[in-house]
Amino acid sequence: MSGGKAGTAGPLLLGVRHHGPGSARSVRAVLEEARPSAVLIEGPPEADALVPLAAEEDMRPPVALLAHAVDEPGRSAFWPLAGFSPEWVALRWALEHEVPVRFIDLPAAHTLAWEGDEDPGPGAGDGVRADPLGVLAEAAGYDDAERWWEDVVEHRGVGAGDPVAPFTALEEAMTALREEDGSGGHRRDLVREAHMRLRIRAARREFEDGVAVVCGAWHVPALRRKATVAADRALLKGLPKVRTDMTWVPWTHRRLSRTSGYGAGIDSPGWYEHLFGVPDRPVERWLTKMAGLLRAEDRIVSSAHVIEAVRLAETLAALRGRPLPGLGETTDAARAVMCEGSDVPLALVRDRLVVGDVLGEVPATAPAVPLQRDLARIQRRLRLRPEAGERELELDLRKETDAERGRLLHRLRLLGIGWGEPAAAPGGTGTFRETWRLRWEPELSVRVAEAGVWGTTVLAAATAKTEADAVGARGLAEVTGLAERCLLAALPEALPTVMRILTDRAALDTDVGRLARALPALVRSLRYGDVRGTDTAALAEVASGLAERVFVGLPPACAALDADAADEMRDHVDAVHGAVGLLGDDPAPGHGELRARWQSVLRTLSARDTVPGAVRGRSVRLLLDDGALARDEAGRLMGLALSPGTPPADAAAWIEGFVGGSGGGLLLVHDERLLGLVDAWLTGVPAEAFTDVLPLLRRTFSAYGAGVRRTLGELVRRGPGTPGGTAAAVLGVPGFAPDPDTARADAVLPVLRLLLGPAEEDEAARDGLVEVTG
Repeated sequence: MSGGKAGTAGPLLLGVRHHGPGSARSVRAVLEEARPSAVLIEGPPEADALVPLAAEEDMRPPVALLAHAVDEPGRSAFWPLAGFSPEWVALRWALEHEVPVRFIDLPAAHTLAWEGDEDPGPGAGDGVRADPLGVLAEAAGYDDAERWWEDVVEHRGVGAGDPVAPFTALEEAMTALREEDGSGGHRRDLVREAHMRLRIRAARREFEDGVAVVCGAWHVPALRRKATVAADRALLKGLPKVRTDMTWVPWTHRRLSRTSGYGAGIDSPGWYEHLFGVPDRPVERWLTKMAGLLRAEDRIVSSAHVIEAVRLAETLAALRGRPLPGLGETTDAARAVMCEGSDVPLALVRDRLVVGDVLGEVPATAPAVPLQRDLARIQRRLRLRPEAGERELELDLRKETDAERGRLLHRLRLLGIGWGEPAAAPGGTGTFRETWRLRWEPELSVRVAEAGVWGTTVLAAATAKTEADAVGARGLAEVTGLAERCLLAALPEALPTVMRILTDRAALDTDVGRLARALPALVRSLRYGDVRGTDTAALAEVASGLAERVFVGLPPACAALDADAADEMRDHVDAVHGAVGLLGDDPAPGHGELRARWQSVLRTLSARDTVPGAVRGRSVRLLLDDGALARDEAGRLMGLALSPGTPPADAAAWIEGFVGGSGGGLLLVHDERLLGLVDAWLTGVPAEAFTDVLPLLRRTFSAYGAGVRRTLGELVRRGPGTPGGTAAAVLGVPGFAPDPDTARADAVLPVLRLLLGPAEEDEAARDGLVEVTG
C-alpha cells in the first residue's frame, strides 16, 4: 500500500482535524479505497482492550475515553469522540471490516503522571502549535479559522478521483509550519511523537506495509521524519508513571467545545454533525431544522421563510466568495428572514442546534468502579435517566419512588456529585415536596470515580463520607448542616456519629452568633422526621438545649455593637425567631414553652438602650407580628425611639429594624398611626443629618413592592388634616373604625357564597371578613 504521498512507501498517514466532519468523510473514503490491514489511531494504548465495545448496539456517540489514576481518581483525562470525529469513523470502519485497531499515543499512565512539567500540555501555550489552523487561515487571508476550514475542507468534498489528495495538501502545509516552528516549544509533543513512531514500527513489522495511521495533522511531518529507534527510546526513558484505569463514558456536544485529550475544541458541534450526517442539500435541511425549532417556540415561520432564507444564504456566500453557504451565511439569513433582525431567537438556535445537548450512551458492560455500577442500577430502578439538558424534577415525598429519588440526589450531593441542585418549590415550602434541577455533565463520571474510595454502594459511600466530614468539620454550623443533610439523605448509620460531634461542639461553643446560625438548620431537620420516617428525638434534645443557650447569651451579646455587627445580629434574631416558631409548634415536651421564653428575650432586647436600634426595632416588630405586643404599645415604643433626643442615625436604624423585611410595608399601609409617627419624625430631621439617614431609609423602603410604595406615597400625599392622612393619625384620628362595619361585611357575603359554595357557618365567615375589612 502506498504512503500518504504518491510513490512513497510506508504507512498511510492521514492527518486530520479532530472532530472535523470533512476529515471524517475523507478518512472513510481513503480507508474504503486502500483497505489497510491495520488501523492505528492517535489515542492512549490502554484503550485497545475497549475497542470491541465500540461495536455494541447500545454504544452511541458522543462518547469519550476516560482515564484516571487508580489511587487518585481526580487525576483524569478525557479523549472525546463524536459521530463525525475522524478517529471514531476509522474505529467503526475497522470493526465493520474486522481489521485490527491499535491506539498509538503516549500511554495515559504517563500522561496522568506528567504534571508540573514546563510543558502545559497539548493544545496550550502560544505560537503555531497552539492554533496551526489559525496560522494557515491567516496566511490565506481569513480572520476566522473555522470559516477557512469550512471553505478548504468541509465544502470541497473528499477529492475527485484521489481521496488522499486533501491529506497530502494538509501534510505539506503542516510541514511548512513545523519547519518554521519546530515542535512549537512543547517537549511533550516530541515524546508523544517518539512513542507513536515506535508503535508504527511495531505495527509495520506485524502487518508489513498495510498500515493506516489516523492522527492530528500537526503530527504527520514528525511521523514521516526518519528517526532511529534508539533516539525515540531515549526520549521515553524515565517518564513518570501511575496505575491507570480506563473506560468509555457518555459525552455531550456541549463539552466538545472544550480542550480535551486531543487538544482540540469546536464551536459548533451540532452544525458539524448536521454536515456529516445529511446526504444532500445541507443548507436547505439546516434552515428547515431551524424553522421547526422556532415554530416550537411559537414564532411564525412558514415554508416561504425557509425558501427566502436559503436564497439569501446562497447570495451571501456568492458575495463573500465562498463555495457554499456556511454557518455564518445561514445564521445571517435566518436573522434577516426568520427572526426579523433580532438576535434573541438566534441565541436559542445556537444553544439548541448549533451546539446542542446530545448525550451519548455506553454499554452496561463497559468497565466501571463498583460505585458507578450501583448508581446505574439505582438510576434504572428509579427511572431517573441522566440527560445532558437541564430539566426540573418535582418530587412528592409521600410517594415511595419520589422519596427514594430525593434520597439518592441528597446522597450524591454529600459525595460531591452535583447531578441535581435543590430549587425553590413553586407551590410553597411544605416538607413533603422537593424540587430539583437535574443536568448530567460528563465530568460527573470523574466525581463518581473519586467517590468510589468511600464505598462500593451509594449508601455506604455517602455514610462514610458524611462521618468523615463531621469529624473534620471546623465549625458548629458546618456540623448542623451535615446533620440536616444526613436526615435528608436518610443515613441512619451516619447520624449517631454526626449527633455525637454536634453535641460536643454545641457544649463547647460559647459564641452566640455561631449558636444562632446553627439553630435553624437543626430545627429544619426536625421537620423531616414525619415525612421521611426518621427518629429525630436526639436532634430535638440538642436543638432545645441550643435554643436555651441562645436565649441566655443573646441580650449581653447585643450590647455595644457597631452598625455592621448590629445588622448581622438582627439577622441572627430573625433566624432564631423562625426556628423557635417551628420548635414551638412541635408537640414534644417543653417545646411549647420555648416560644414564651423567646418572647421574654425579645421584650428585654426591645427595652434596653444599650441594644442597637436595628435589633430593638426588629424585636418590637417580631413581638407585634406574634400578637404578643399591642399596637398601642408598639406605637409608644416607636414614639420613644423617634423622639427628638434620639440621634437621627439611631432612629433610622430602629425604623429599618421595625419595618424592614417582608410585611413591613403592609404594616405601615394598614396602621396609619405608625406611618404618621415615621412621617412626623422624618419631616423633623435636621437638614445637616438628613443626608446621613437617607441612604438607610432608601435601602429600607426600596425593598417594598411597587404597589406598597405607591400606596404609602398616596397616604403621605393627602397632607395634614385630610381624612386618613398621616397628620390626622398623629393627632389621634385612627386609621380604622373603632367598631366593625357590619354593613360592608354583609354586602360581600353573597359573592363569597358563590365562590365558596353554601356555608353553614355564615356567622363565622362574617366575623372573619369583618376582621379583614374593618
